[in-house]
Amino acid sequence: MWRKNNPKHKSLLGLEELRAHRRERETALRKARREQQLISKRLLRDLTEDHDQTLEEGLETQTLSEQQVVQMIKDLQHGSANKLKSLVALWHRLQQKNVQLIFIKVEGSLRLLIGLFTSSFADIQMEAARCLHELSHSDEPEVTKACLPATPYLITYLSGHSPEFTELCLYTLGNLIVESEDARNQLLQQGLISALTLCAQSPHMRVLEAFGYALSQLLQAKEAPEKIIPMVLGSGLTLDILRLILFGSQNGIGVAVELAWCLHYIVSSQVNNNVLISQDIVQKLVIFLIETAAHISKNEYHGLELMICPIVRSLGNLLAVVNTAGSNSKIQDGRLLVALFVFMQIFKNDYVFIVRECLWTLNNLTVENPVISSAVLHLNLIPVLLELLTHSNAVTLLVLLVLCNIANLGIAYCQQLRQKGILPSIVRTFVSADAEVAHQCLELLNILFRHCPEVIQKKLWIVCTKKLFNVI
Repeated sequence: MWRKNNPKHKSLLGLEELRAHRRERETALRKARREQQLISKRLLRDLTEDHDQTLEEGLETQTLSEQQVVQMIKDLQHGSANKLKSLVALWHRLQQKNVQLIFIKVEGSLRLLIGLFTSSFADIQMEAARCLHELSHSDEPEVTKACLPATPYLITYLSGHSPEFTELCLYTLGNLIVESEDARNQLLQQGLISALTLCAQSPHMRVLEAFGYALSQLLQAKEAPEKIIPMVLGSGLTLDILRLILFGSQNGIGVAVELAWCLHYIVSSQVNNNVLISQDIVQKLVIFLIETAAHISKNEYHGLELMICPIVRSLGNLLAVVNTAGSNSKIQDGRLLVALFVFMQIFKNDYVFIVRECLWTLNNLTVENPVISSAVLHLNLIPVLLELLTHSNAVTLLVLLVLCNIANLGIAYCQQLRQKGILPSIVRTFVSADAEVAHQCLELLNILFRHCPEVIQKKLWIVCTKKLFNVI
């Protein structure tokens, strides 16, 4: 049983004095990414004191005519007295959509900007990079397409020594990645995967988070399963992804969240999950979730729900592969079971999506698994599952699937389920359920009746019959 989604996101980020605001927006937008598809671009604006001092007040809001834009380009072409100040002014002007459109239509404008981007002067190079980044964030396809000649240089500079510059190049590439399949093919041919592999070794958190963003953009492409993910698997990046998830969870939640979604995109593609299993990723994810559950607090979890969601889902998908390999490969660590229930208890009121992911993984965990199913019974976790029957239909269905898995193991398990008092809860759910939930209730009742015919009572039979006529 598999779960897939392809969430995308768009965010406006600030650095330096706006760092706190950036984190708040990222949190909100990652939540949006979980539920819906959004235009997947980011705008990195480093509003530093230096920029404020070089600009007249309100410069970025002043409307420019075509002639004024052309004059700005001529000033840069002919070497104005203060080229750096002119570039900063251009960056602010390019925050206006009409200026972007005028700029790209002026002959030689992008060639000039790329020339400045490849300058030997670091400050000039940085300001030109900001201009390119501003253009890459445009919603106008013709604007972003005009940036594509810069991609060889953007990729080359990923191996640079300035974390700020590398971060900016990564976010610019991430914006360009989503434009078209042709753009992605060009980037792949220019060695993007190899360059990203180098970025994964960076000691700087801002670079690692930008790396995760760019990689996640690439992995969400419609052609990713056929073209991109095999290249990622062949590059060994999956080991870096897992390492950074573990590292980022302790040092920077943003990095861990980005890379957790990357892992999810790879796993859900089903391209070659046996490679991941051979790298012992399943066991590492199990240990990671156990340790996370041991330290998580009900009152303070600092955005961990955004990381737990894709990791639990990835583990669930991998368990589906492990289950096909036979009983010797099944996970039998009861601590994982406890971890899943800890997450459900902590997040059940505020983040029901975590409950759904944990239940679905629990479903794959209990399939033909007597060890884990016995642990559910012996740890007295059945009452916790029965409480969840009052949640949404999606949660109720998953609870019923888990109970069916346990009941399917035979008479002894059915008898223990009966002793735990599941019948009244199942009947109440059955009576008030819609057709899909009612069908799953009947499935569970049928298993119980088959193994323990003594549970059939006249009253229960009447209730079931009436409900069946109503459903029909």
